[in-house]
Amino acid sequence: MRTIQTLFVFNFAYCIPTTAAFHSSRHLDSGSFHPGIHRSNVLFITRRPNSSIPSNAIHQFNRANAKNSVVANNEDGTNPTDKRECQILLLDHLNINHQKGQHSLLKAFYFDFLKCAIDPRKYENYSAGKKTVWANIGMNQFHLPEGNPEAQVLDGKITLIYESLDGLRERYERFFDGTSVEMDVLKDSKFDVRGIQTNDQGRIAMQVTDPWGNHFEILQSSDPSYDRAAHLGSQPILDGHPPSEGLAIKDLTIHVAPGSNLEGISRFYERIMGASTVNISDSSVSIAVGDRGQTLTFRCHPDGLMANNIRHHDFSFESSEEVDNLEYDGKTSYPMNYGPHISLYISNLPHAYQAAVDLGVLYVNPRFKRRAYTETEAIDQCMFRIIDVVDPLDETKEVILRLEHEVRAVVTRDGKKYKSYPLFEIQV
Repeated sequence: MRTIQTLFVFNFAYCIPTTAAFHSSRHLDSGSFHPGIHRSNVLFITRRPNSSIPSNAIHQFNRANAKNSVVANNEDGTNPTDKRECQILLLDHLNINHQKGQHSLLKAFYFDFLKCAIDPRKYENYSAGKKTVWANIGMNQFHLPEGNPEAQVLDGKITLIYESLDGLRERYERFFDGTSVEMDVLKDSKFDVRGIQTNDQGRIAMQVTDPWGNHFEILQSSDPSYDRAAHLGSQPILDGHPPSEGLAIKDLTIHVAPGSNLEGISRFYERIMGASTVNISDSSVSIAVGDRGQTLTFRCHPDGLMANNIRHHDFSFESSEEVDNLEYDGKTSYPMNYGPHISLYISNLPHAYQAAVDLGVLYVNPRFKRRAYTETEAIDQCMFRIIDVVDPLDETKEVILRLEHEVRAVVTRDGKKYKSYPLFEIQV
């Protein structure tokens, strides 16, 4: 695949490949831009502070370097030769930043209120009250890095499932009465609980807001053994500590703009990961992640046309000095994304990687040390990333939304189980 050395700068300038499509100095979106200035093989476009980042820059670059038509497809956009050659096995974790310097809020919410289990691999950070902490819930996790410096608020909803909601209710009542010393720090935050009630699907549920404004819905399980699935796998548990009170992350709901191409989202996950759609309507689409009822849902924003600036990415470089010191080594330079990301395990990483190449949606986040620019590197790193969600049937490949995905392999190159895969059995 042909590569172009490309540099993206977001604090002061924005840089995109000098293909014909980008040689115009016209406005690229609602943000205001000054005319471009050519420098070797890149185009610098100075941007004013707080203007929006072009929504299609990365994707247009990837399309220019992706293969053209690779195989004939069914009318629904699926590949007739590849169906079920790859499938999602598990939504492993949500990575979302907490407020820098506020580990006390993180600990009070995730460990004292939700009763997640402390992951021993990050216990040193937990004890020191700094850097990234992992909070485990059944086979799933929250990866909680420090913000830059603010916490992230997911534009959507995180659905957890518990054997009983009684413990959560009792802890909140003690907090409300002022008798919970460990949770007292939450008083000046956005933490809130709206009681136990029946939700729109007739499930017993509790609505919770975390210290920074993230919305959680917590369901009561009708079959705790099935939902925890401890016989199938688990995350590590700290010696002498109990497992998490919560059983699993049941669903992640991601808000999208009203009128978004929901059928295109469905086709995207079918094409790249062999995922099935379990429900689709005029306002939402739910994708099966694994075969035990876990879902990834995309829902038109409940505020409708009043919803503004719906985005799940946050592109930037740390500083102009960092940009100057980048070593290209013949590889594409991508912007860092400080937005949330999700991590999925799949059964056939090379298949999914090639499908992502064909759609032109590969992404490398320089924020993380593990970077896969090629299929070989993806296999060696047991992962690759995508960020643009597009409709395989849309010839223009217009970006429907941006959400960073860390797509993980189950096995290493030599066929051994990948060390972080929480299921006991290998599925390839």
